[in-house]
Order: sequence, then structure tokens, then C-alpha cells
Amino acid sequence: MAEVQNQTLSRKLLQNGEMAVVAIIVLVLAMFIIPLPAFMLDIFLTINICTGFAIILLTMNIRKSLEFSVFPTLLLITTLFRLALNVSSSRLILSDAQAGTVIHAFGTVMARNNPIVGFVMFIILTIIQFVVITKGSERVAEVAARFTLDAMPGKQMSIDADLNAGIINENEARTRRREIEREADFYGAMDGASKFVKGDAIAGILIIVINLVGGFIIGATQKGFSWQQSIQTYSLLTIGDGLVTLIPALLLSTATGILVTRSASEDNLGSDLTRQLLAYPKIFYIVAVVITILGLVPGMPKIPFFLVAGLVAMMARTLSQIAVVPQAAGTETGTAPGTDEAAKPENVNTLLQIDPMELEIGYRLIPLVDPNQGGDLFDRVTMIRRQTALELGMVLPPVRIRDNMQLPPTTYVIKIRGVDVSRGEIIPNYYLAMDSGIVTQPMEGIPTIEPAFGLPALWINETQRDEAEIAGYTVVDPPSVLATHLTEIIKQHAYELLGRQEVQALINNIKEEYNVVVNELIPNLMSIGEVQKVLVNLLKEGIPIRNLVTVLETLADYAPSVKDPEQLTEYVRQSLARQMTKMVQADDGIIRVITLDPNLEQLLLKIQRESNSSGVTLDPRIIQKIYDKLGELVKEVTSSGYQPVILCSPAVRIAFRRLTERLSSKLMVLSYNEVNPDAEVHSVGVVGVE
Repeated sequence: MAEVQNQTLSRKLLQNGEMAVVAIIVLVLAMFIIPLPAFMLDIFLTINICTGFAIILLTMNIRKSLEFSVFPTLLLITTLFRLALNVSSSRLILSDAQAGTVIHAFGTVMARNNPIVGFVMFIILTIIQFVVITKGSERVAEVAARFTLDAMPGKQMSIDADLNAGIINENEARTRRREIEREADFYGAMDGASKFVKGDAIAGILIIVINLVGGFIIGATQKGFSWQQSIQTYSLLTIGDGLVTLIPALLLSTATGILVTRSASEDNLGSDLTRQLLAYPKIFYIVAVVITILGLVPGMPKIPFFLVAGLVAMMARTLSQIAVVPQAAGTETGTAPGTDEAAKPENVNTLLQIDPMELEIGYRLIPLVDPNQGGDLFDRVTMIRRQTALELGMVLPPVRIRDNMQLPPTTYVIKIRGVDVSRGEIIPNYYLAMDSGIVTQPMEGIPTIEPAFGLPALWINETQRDEAEIAGYTVVDPPSVLATHLTEIIKQHAYELLGRQEVQALINNIKEEYNVVVNELIPNLMSIGEVQKVLVNLLKEGIPIRNLVTVLETLADYAPSVKDPEQLTEYVRQSLARQMTKMVQADDGIIRVITLDPNLEQLLLKIQRESNSSGVTLDPRIIQKIYDKLGELVKEVTSSGYQPVILCSPAVRIAFRRLTERLSSKLMVLSYNEVNPDAEVHSVGVVGVE
């Protein structure tokens, strides 16, 4: 209840704060036009002083500059407010020869009722503000803005590197990019806002001069004052006006300097200064000795030097005792201060973590990754992750890229969950030339095997590139070779990267719009692990899971009566018939299929019933005949430029798929129910046991 009340109060404060800011700006603008009575001027001058103290104390307590990002705008508003007060006070001074009690008090008390003393004090404070604080703050803000803008590209690349390496996620990267943009905007605004402080100091001097000259003339010619009385009256009022507005201006100038010189820290300014300045007690002993020696010099006053030396020595002793306490505590427990870290048990938990996917490269391939050397592999990996999301419907875990000095210099290794799944070799500054089938003239180069598809290829140098393209070769640069290989490995092993955690993230992504089907299915009918098994079965055969809603709808229909993940997968595949048909159709809309002999289907079905499982155990000679005939037909279809597809009855699809996956994991095995009824199907051959 209290939390709700606090939130309601916070919303009301924010709403009222917006209206208050608008009202303040309107009031400030009105002060330039409408004369203020003396008592109102006293209140506004006091508010001005209070605002200056509040702002400088706030800048001392923030940890980094962006915590006070509204400061440039606030500086403009306070400067405008102060100038409005100058206009109002000048109007009262020149018209009534008085401007309230606050200005009168500053003119008599601070200036000791002496116009010359007050004028000198005003000049000194103005010099301090204008020459020292304002000038320094302006320069620091300018340099900080320039350095921040120059550093933006490097920071952006660092964020992209951390994102691709898996150190941070998308939300953290977006937050860090936004913080960099805010930091650049802040220092750019501070660079411009510091000009307000400089202009305010100049305006203060000009207003003092104008008020003095105008006051002398008005007092002597219109008010009937003598020249001496006119000088006395208007000098004290003008100097009081200058001092009462200069002090808040000095505070804001100091706050500006603190803010632009404040780097990111873990604590506020007071704590940092105390901790860092008092970190070395021995220094203060030396200072105490030096001050004592100066006090012993003939002609020097003894009391102030000895008094200060004693205070510094006492402070040094106190700081030394504070520093010794932790060491003594460590000795009592039998641990030396220098061996605390060594005595702690080693944290080996981080060593147990395995990255879902890694890419290790030899040292000669580092330029492919390093942006400073023109490498764009991080950007390519980002595009691969996006492509995987679009084609397969799953979010690929971050790919960690690291160098491995134990690898050959030009070799790279792709790992999944810490285990090598593939490797390849790249020769930097060379290009990979592959025969596209229309080569008119052979090329000379370094023979190799294209790592993604296992095709024969050549490594050629830069001077041979144009010649190879003219000759009909497909020429690819080294980063594209690696990226293509990585993409194919991801497609082949996507099912290994889809765990329960990833499935939960996918379901959470669609739950907001399709909460009915999700709530009906999970956890009442199926668990996350059971859904994950179905999705893994789909990915294992190259079926995208992007249409996750249809998958979940189908599971919700059949899960009450079917518990076998394999059988549920078959029902899901049939629901995705239109999508699967589109995958295997050629450009002319025809599906070229290899069918099974009815006798073979009957044999497979009989064995399944006898073994009461979807697996089959055939005579090795029969299996070899199936492989020989299937290999012949697949080669024939592939040489014609079409994708080989096997079409069989739903009852034996799983069995035949398991029988042929050793021959080729990329071979598509579909059942009749998984082909759209209006699709045109042509048989190119039959596989049998005869």
C-alpha cells in the first residue's frame, strides 16, 4: 500500500514539476518587463543564492556527469533568472534609489559601507569567476566534447565486439550505445552552455558600470542629490546589487567546473577526495617537518607555523592508526595482509562454463577480426545471427571468437559446446577460386578444398582475381569463406544449440500475442523439455521453426492423446505441409521425388510392427542395395540441378529417414501428407530391394 502511495506521489510530483518549470520560465520572462516591488526582489534574490548552493552541492555528490545531464539547460535557466534579477534591481536602483533590504545589506555589510572597498571586492570576485573558473571550465568542456566525439567510433566497435563475443546481450549493448550518445550530447551541450557563464560575467561588469554612471547622473540631475551624496548612495546600491548576483554566479561557475572535470567514479566527490588525498599518511609527517623548519627561520612568526605543524602531525598519526587497524586484524586471524588473495580458495566455477559456440583462429587470421586492421568478421557474425533468425526461426547464441596460439597460423576451428565440429584453412591476402561449372581456362594456384561444401578449389593472389572471374571461376575473399563455413555449420548443428532455455525465450517472445495457445499447452499438456524435443526433431531435418504458433497449435491439438515426441513431430510436419512444399519445389514449381517400392515399404512396416519401434534392422546386403540405388538416383537428380527428395508413406517415413541419415544428413525424406495437395510432383526413380 505504501509503495503504491509513493508511486502515486512520484507521478504527481513529476506532473507538477513540468508545470512548475513552465511557470518559472514564464515568470522569468515577465520580470524583464514588469517592475518588481522591493520585497519580491528580496525573495527572488534569496532564492537565487539558495539555488546556487543547491546546484554546487548536487554536483559534488553525483558519481558521474550523466547523472546531472539536465545541467546545461538548468544553467541557461538560472543565467536567465539572474539577468532578470539584474534588470529588476537596476530598475529599482535608478528609479527609487533603493532596491530592497538584501542588496542594501550586501552593500553595507560586505563592503563595510565603503563604495571603494565594495567595488574592489566586486572586481576581484569577477576576475576570479571570469578569468580563472569560467575560462577553465569553458576549455575543459570544449576538450571533453571533442575527445568524447572522437572516441565514439572506438566505443561503438568495443560494444559490437563484446556483443558478438557473448559478453553482453542485445539489451546491454543498446543501453551502452545510448549512454555513449547521451555522453556525447551532454559534453556538446556543456561546451555551448559554458558560453552562457562567460557571457553572464561580462554582462555583470557592464551592468555595474551602467548603473554607476546612470545612477550618478539621475541622482544629481533628477533626485536633487549632491554629487557626493549621489556617488555614496548609488555606489553602495550598485555594488550590493553586483555582489548579491555575483555570488550565485560564482557558485554556478564552480559547479560547471566540477561537473566537466568529474570523471566516472564509484563514489561522490567528497569521498573520493578524502580517500585519495589522505591515502598516504607519511606525506603529512614530511609536511609537518617542513612547516616546523619554516617556523624556526629567524623573523618568521612562530605560533601560526608551529600550530599548523602540530595539527598536521596529529592528522598524520590518526591516519596511520586507521591504516594499521586492518593489518592488525589480519595478523590476529593468522593471515598476513599481503597473502589475503593467495589464502583465498580459487574460484574455479568460471572454468566450468562452456560457450555454446566458439570460433578459434590462428594468429595470422587475427586481421580478419580486428576492426583496426580492416577486419569485419564481427559484423559478418552479427549478420549470420540475423540470417539464422529469419531462416530457421531460432536465436543463435553469441559466437565467441578468440585466438589460439596452439593452432597452425592459418587454421580456424569451429566448436559447439567445447567440442570441435569442423575446421578449415585460410591463406590471408589470397582469394578462393571455385569451379562454377563454366570454366573456360584452368588457373594456377594453391590446391585446396572449400571448407563449407567440400568442393575442390584454388587459392589465388590479388593479381589473378580478375583473370579467374573472366575464366568462369567463383572468387571469394577469405572473410566470406569463413563466414560461409560458419553459416553451414550453424544450419547443420542448429538442433544442438536449441536447449530448454532457448525454447523458453522463444515462447516468451510470442506469449504476449498468443498467450491462449501457450497457456493451454504449457505446462498443462507438455513441459518445456517435451516441446524442445519436437523443435529439435524439426531442426535436425532442416525444417525451420519460425512458424512457432502453428507448431504450438498442433501440439495442443494432439498432446492430450499422443505423448511420443517422434509421433508429435510427424503431426507438426504435416501441419507445416505448405512451408515444406515450398522448400523442395524447383524454380518451375515441380517437385522431383524418389519414391519407395511398395515391397520395400511393406518390409519396413513389417519390421517396425515386429520390433514395436520406429527403428529398423535389415540384412546388411539389403541395406547396401538400398544405398547403391539411392546413391545412383541422388547423383542423377543432383547433376540435373535439382534437390533430391524422397517421398514415402507416413507410416515408414521415420524408419527410412533413420536408415538413410548415415548416407546423407541433408537428404529430405517427406511423407505424402507433408506435400501440399496442389503441388505438382514428378517421380525420377524408385528405390527397392530387388
